[in-house]
Amino acid sequence: MAAAKAGLVPWIIPSSSAATSSPLFSAAVKLPLRGRKAEKDVSVSVAFNPSGNFDISAFDSHDDTDKVEPPMPPTSGRYEVVIDNDSIQRLDLSPFQTATGITSPSSADPREYLDRSIGFTINYRRDDAGDPRELSEYPDIRLWFVRLDATYPWLPLLLDWRAGELARYAAMLVPHQMSLRMGVVFNPEALELFVMSKVFVVYPWLKRHAVPKPRLKTSDMARMLGFGIGDQLFDLIDQYDHYQTTTDSL
Repeated sequence: MAAAKAGLVPWIIPSSSAATSSPLFSAAVKLPLRGRKAEKDVSVSVAFNPSGNFDISAFDSHDDTDKVEPPMPPTSGRYEVVIDNDSIQRLDLSPFQTATGITSPSSADPREYLDRSIGFTINYRRDDAGDPRELSEYPDIRLWFVRLDATYPWLPLLLDWRAGELARYAAMLVPHQMSLRMGVVFNPEALELFVMSKVFVVYPWLKRHAVPKPRLKTSDMARMLGFGIGDQLFDLIDQYDHYQTTTDSL
């Protein structure tokens, strides 16, 4: 693990807004919770809400629950994917395909979805109405999103970031804890690996579709989850892609 961490450090840097000296840090994405009891505080370096604004007040020892603001409203006209117990239990991705028109990974043009964005409505019927778990804590819901992400690995780029969809999506795939005061607190190393895996997928995907400023768009996605990506990493990806293209043409 130490060797892997050392390999990632040079290219992952904190956002300039972050008050931390470490290149690796956990991120508490502030999403509203439904009246859960306060849990044991989890040590964090930076807390931020889904719109990307850093909030150092998460370090305060007193309860600042009232300061946790909900995400912004959904983007008008976004593609809305509605899933329910039936589609979740059957691992059925057709609600996503029907709502977005993306029938296969190769059929999506990122330029068509970057402006409108994609969001999710989860109509999940709980067996126990008093179950305090959040949706991201249900194994069957998480498994549906695992399959979705495996099928469309570039999807985080197209989500409705301003409405918190990227944070909620990450919560389905990345180990985390829930805090009434801080919201979703991700495991820092797991979040780091998730962000890096998406960088390796999203950046080449944007380049293949000739989308303007692919580095900026990829960096913005990573920054929404609290990570800055250095140009050195993009240079390495470009170098490999050039080598691979040359090799394939021989």
